[in-house]
Order: sequence, then structure tokens, then C-alpha cells
Amino acid sequence: MEDQPTITTEALLPKQRWHIFPERPEIAQSLSETTGVHPIIAQILINRGIETTEQAEAFLNPQSQTLPEPMEEFPDLPKTLQLLQNAIENQQKIAICGDYDADGMTSTALLIRALSQLGADITSAIPSRMQEGYGINNRIVEEFHEQGISIIITVDNGISAVGPVARAKELGLTVIITDHHDLPPKLPNADAILNPKLLPKISPYYGLAGVGVAYILALSLAKLRGEVDSLRWQLLELFTLGTIADMAPLNGVNRRWIKRGLKILPQSKIPGVQALIQIAGLANQQPNLNNSTTPMKPEDIGFRLGPRINAIGRIGNPQVVIELLTTDHMGTALEQAKECEETNLLRKELCADIEQEAIDWYENSNINLEQERVLVPCQKNWHHGVIGIVASRLVERYGVPVFICTYEDEENLRGSARGIPEFHVFEALQFCQDILGKFGGHKAAGGFSLPAANLPKFKQRLSEFAHQCLQVEHLRPLVNVDVRINLMDINYKLYDQIDKIQPCGIENSEPVFWTPKLRVLHQKIVGKSHIKLTLSQDLPPEITMAVLPTISAIAWRWADYFPLPSPLDFAYKLRKNTWNNQTAIELEIVGVRLPENSVPLNRRLAEFNYGDRTYKCNITPIGDNWELRIRNQKGEVLAIQTGQKTGLLGISRSQAKTVDISHPFFMKLIEAAQAALDVKLPFFNN
Repeated sequence: MEDQPTITTEALLPKQRWHIFPERPEIAQSLSETTGVHPIIAQILINRGIETTEQAEAFLNPQSQTLPEPMEEFPDLPKTLQLLQNAIENQQKIAICGDYDADGMTSTALLIRALSQLGADITSAIPSRMQEGYGINNRIVEEFHEQGISIIITVDNGISAVGPVARAKELGLTVIITDHHDLPPKLPNADAILNPKLLPKISPYYGLAGVGVAYILALSLAKLRGEVDSLRWQLLELFTLGTIADMAPLNGVNRRWIKRGLKILPQSKIPGVQALIQIAGLANQQPNLNNSTTPMKPEDIGFRLGPRINAIGRIGNPQVVIELLTTDHMGTALEQAKECEETNLLRKELCADIEQEAIDWYENSNINLEQERVLVPCQKNWHHGVIGIVASRLVERYGVPVFICTYEDEENLRGSARGIPEFHVFEALQFCQDILGKFGGHKAAGGFSLPAANLPKFKQRLSEFAHQCLQVEHLRPLVNVDVRINLMDINYKLYDQIDKIQPCGIENSEPVFWTPKLRVLHQKIVGKSHIKLTLSQDLPPEITMAVLPTISAIAWRWADYFPLPSPLDFAYKLRKNTWNNQTAIELEIVGVRLPENSVPLNRRLAEFNYGDRTYKCNITPIGDNWELRIRNQKGEVLAIQTGQKTGLLGISRSQAKTVDISHPFFMKLIEAAQAALDVKLPFFNN
């Protein structure tokens, strides 16, 4: 018999819920004929709410649309430009107060580059994540005043800074707020406010990130001073980098400008961006990146460049990124990029350690998530710069809202929250506001602080809120699936057509395809926690092919589900994988489920006692059938396939003998194994 694994932990499939968009073939065919896109792509457009030729043309060719002028959309923009124009002419000192995330750091760098080139006397500051937290504060205001600053510009913060802005006005400073966060009940008394949330939701500028507001301000000022040609492209690079890294919605002007920005990034004129591309290995692994016709992909920023920037803001000194993105010296840029790389490696280690500790804490607890409906892990010595990332991974793993926190000191906690579609994080924090310190956020994510003594009450209050909006069926990770395809549909023509709906991201998610009953031909663990697979699909009788279609696939951080059974329904994205100068399309697995009419196996590995002996057992897929294997302490294995009256018994399959499993001993042994596995299968015919 084949050697059996000695794993004693449960091997489970991800507990997911799938939402598959309904197919609308008639509309898809019509849209395909009028726009020239593949019918599969047309179905994806329909899933995004795009059903007419006019809507499709606007989406597929955003440059063809006429935009309203920013001066018409942002009421305080003319006033802001005049204030800055006067400051530059009179050589008044201008200071930027940024933020320590990717959006805030790229916004700061963008304005430093623009204003310094336009002749401004410019400086900047970013609050300490560890000591001060988010946003401009009185210390920064007072230090700016001592430095002789005349104008403060906030980027990616300030819309809630009523107190610090009031302090700045007391000291005689001019304050310009550029921000994109939701509006508080009371706005600060600033001289000018640029925030897309002040615009109607139908405005194409409504979804701008902080770096988008900074981009509009800088470009408008450059036009006013007649220097737009020398600044346009480097500002667009930073806008693209910051917007994608901040996971801003990729619609409206974001989609229009990022589509252009992704084309120019491979030939970046900014040394810091060149250095990041080099350090991240994008130039080496994608040789065509130097080809002007090959744009960078959003995932290149989202998974390669952005994390290296964000890591600095989470656990390093944000000034490293500011210098990286503002220096004109390649040597300096490479030094800063290397520090980003080293910091990101440390960030990965911290995330992995904290995630495992959080998993261990939960697995060893008696928490019933169906009762609690929210998870609140808290430990000392967790780095609060990275716990937000861990919260996202725990949501992905357990499918419930996660409010993770750690100790700032002996008496106070600081935390980060991530939600699920049916749960509003900021409203949950508001529900607990009387027991919290500072808090903020939006529907999907938030941050908070609270006295450690309030933690039990915080957990109770969050659970109470969760019961108001979450049903048990919501407590599984949601996989949105666009359209069903066959493996033989996957080719470079389809892959290239996906580029037509790029850039993909928030509010324009990457297409997710699914194929039923794929067979796992081969699988292995690669790296520390990923599964590499080879998949195949059986074809209906009317389709004759000499060789069945097969394809490679990768399932990131799925080692806990190894080995996967076969067959399974797979949900996936399409990726190009280049290795040793060979490029192939592969699947990036995002979901699996048992096919219809499959046996719902709760466990596939177990250990049990029968008589005075200990046995190990598991269930293995064999073609369209299942095989129960029971191993005794001598290494002998009894193998029985469903629906059979006989089984095989022996050390190896080649030397095994056939046995009648209707014998009372075997029947009772099989019943004990099924009880241990928590399954009931027809392993013999009566």
C-alpha cells in the first residue's frame, strides 16, 4: 500500500461562500458585437453594471470622455492657488504635513517635487506612528511656527483636525487642507479645503485618494506658472504609485489617469521609482517592462512596489520614502530603496509571527465564532504598525470581522479593524465610542485605542453590534465569481483582452473565473506556505482532444489545506508567470468547493481506537470514487472503495490480498473509522 501521512491535524477545505454572477448571454453577445470584446469579457462588464455600448465605450476608453475642469469642481482651488502663488512670489516658507502610509508619503513627495521646482521654499513633517498617531497635531503646528513657516498644507489628513488648525490660526499661520477622508460633523477653520468628499458622488473626482488631491493642486499650480510640461509626467508617476498602493477606487479620473500612468512607469524619470523597480526585481523578471508598449500592471504596484513603501511607514522612518521619491541622485535612491527592501523583509517576518500567534491563540481558545461573530485577538509585544495586515489575513481565514489590538503601555491598547461586506467597521466603533479613546475609519477598516481594562466590555459590545447585522451564513469568506469557463478557453487572446478592463482594483475588481470538477494531477508545498498545483479538466464526449487540457496553478498561503482533494470546483484569476525566460498563463486560486453531489467530508484524517489497538484512517479521492484507508500499528493498510464488497489488505498495494469486508470484524472496523472521520459513506453493498 502507499505510505499514509501521519498528520493528526484536520485537513479542511476553506470555508467559503461563493457568489456567482448570473449569466446574461444575450446582452453579452450584443455587447461583444458592438464593442469587439470577447463575450466572456462582455459578461464581466455586465457584472460591473456596464450594459450599454455607450457605457462600455466610456469604460474601455476613458480618455475619450470630457472631464470637468478641477477649478469648476473644487470651490477652494482658485483661492488655494492664489495663496501659493503669492507665497512663492514673496518667498514665504511653506510646510507640508503628511501621513505615514503610502498615500501620505507619495502625496508629500509629490508636493515637495512640484513646489520646489516651482520656486517655493518648502519643508515637510510627518507625525510619529508610534508616539503620536495619525494626522497633524499641535506639536507639529508649533514647530512649524518656530521655523518661520507661513503656510501649512496638509496632505492625506487634516479634515478632522479642528484643534490643531485652530492652534495654527492662533499663531497667525495660513492652513490649506488637502484630504480625501470622510467629512466629520464639524470642519476645521482652515483658509482652504480641498476634499473630493465635498463634491457630489457623481463627480469623476469623488474617488480621489490623498495623492490625487495633491496631484490636482500641483498640476493646477504648474499650469498657472507655465511649467506644466516639465512636471506633468513625474507627478503622474507618483499619483499612480500612491493611488494603487492606497487601494483607492479605480473609477472616475483615477481609472483615466492610472491607465496612462501605468504606461509611463516602466520608463520612470524619477530615480527613486527606478530604484524601487530594480530592487523589487520587476525589471529582471519582466524583460518586456522596458518596452514602451508594455504597461506596468496594478498588481506590480499593489504586491511589489507598494508594500516596500508601506513597510517604511509601518515600522520605519517615513523620511526614507520622502527622500527616495524626491532625490535626483540615483546612488541615494538605491540606498533608500535597499532600506525599503530590508524593512519590508522585516515587516513580512513580523506579520508571519503575529499571524501565527493569533491563529494559535484562537485555535487554543474556546471561542465560538457563530456565537461571538467577531474576533478580538490581543497580545503584548505585537507591533501595531503591522497588525492591520494581520487583521486582513485573519478575516480571509475565518470570515468574521477582526479587531486586533496590542499594548501601547501597561494601561492602554491600540488596535486595527477589518470587516466583511455585511459589517460596517466605523459604525461598530461608534457603537463602542463611550469605552474607546481615539478611533476612526470607514466601512471596511478602522483604527482605535482604549484602556486595557475596557477590553472585555469592548468584546461584548462588538459582539452585540455584530448580532444586529450578521447572520450565521455571513460568517464565511465571500468569493465573488464572474463567469464560468473551460480550461481550453484560456489562451493569450483571452488574457490580452483582460487588459481592456485594466486597471483593476477597488470597485473594478480583477475578473474571477471558475471551472467545475477540475482534477488535481499534482500538488506540492512551495515556499513556506503555498500550494503549487497541476490541474486537468475532463471534457464532455462531444469534444474530442488527443490530450486533455492541463494548467499550472498557485494557491497563496494555502498550506493549511494541503493536500487538496480531487475533483474540486476552482475559482481563480489568470496570471502570466515568467520563469527562465519562459512565459505561461497560470491560475491564481482564490476559492475551491466540493462539486455538486460530492460527499461533504468534514474530516479526511483521523486516529481512533478499536478493541485494544490504535488505528489511523483517511479518505482519499480515487477518480470519481472515494477510498477509505485504515492503517494499523504494524503498517498494514485496509483500503476500501465506496460501493465495493471487497477491499485490499497489506503493506503495499502490489502485495495486498483481497478481503471480504462484510466480515463482522471489518464491518465494525469500518464503522469505527467512519465515526472518527465524521462521515457516512456506502463502503460496502448490503
